[in-house]
Amino acid sequence: MLRVVACIDGSRAAPAVCEFAAWASNHMNTPVTLLHVLDEERYPAEPDLAGSIGLGSREQLLEELADLDRKRSKLALEHGHHMLDEAERLVKAAGVEDVVKRQRHGDLTESLMALENQTRLLVMGLHGESSSDRDIHIGSQLETVIRSLHRPIMLVPDQFTPPRSAMLAFDGSATAFRSVELMAGSPVFRDMPLHLVMIGPDTSDRREQLKKAETMLSGLGVDIQLAIRAGDVEPALHEYQDEHDIDLLVMGAYGHSRIRQFLVGSTTTTMLKTAEKPLVILR
Repeated sequence: MLRVVACIDGSRAAPAVCEFAAWASNHMNTPVTLLHVLDEERYPAEPDLAGSIGLGSREQLLEELADLDRKRSKLALEHGHHMLDEAERLVKAAGVEDVVKRQRHGDLTESLMALENQTRLLVMGLHGESSSDRDIHIGSQLETVIRSLHRPIMLVPDQFTPPRSAMLAFDGSATAFRSVELMAGSPVFRDMPLHLVMIGPDTSDRREQLKKAETMLSGLGVDIQLAIRAGDVEPALHEYQDEHDIDLLVMGAYGHSRIRQFLVGSTTTTMLKTAEKPLVILR
């Protein structure tokens, strides 16, 4: 059975991850899996003392350090269980009945790929566990996850607000039309006004591409607005989103246009750092 997978950690975004996951679950009638991954590098399951033999008096010190690592890992696992329990409480309070908790020890991307066949939507926080008010940075493994996982990914800010409208950054590419197909088949976007936005010159070809995408989305039965804006991708999309008070930005991952450059280039970090609304990446 496909599930909404909510990836939680000790970051301040964790409650919002749970609430967005519950929102998506209720809209898609899909159960939730709460996942906590304990970083193998920070908390090794069993410290490696290979190479320490023959160090004389240092052996006892190394063993004591290894013992501390084991205690830290044990405490981290216990803390993870408590976080999962609290996450379960939040998700169930939002009306989701079918909730599964899972904890893994290892690499985040590998753990998510192991669940890929069971994932309908992945929900992650925009900001990592080590972010602070002074130093907000993007989760270090985020781009690796996006490149590796072939499932839709919802990246969420630290505060939850139920999405009421959405816009698709559309460029007319095969990737963009694939994103339109995914949106057309997702109940998440039913009853939600949609905006299809292209960045670049306003030409007849672009208008035809937008009209084709609009037709593909007609089955959702929602109000659809088409727009073409000039300018650089990032500021033009932000301006349109702010102008129309749109809650959810949707993008296809890794096409071959300026939107692809926006998603994976240097502007991505700037956009994600300042994001106050969720971003959905379709794969």
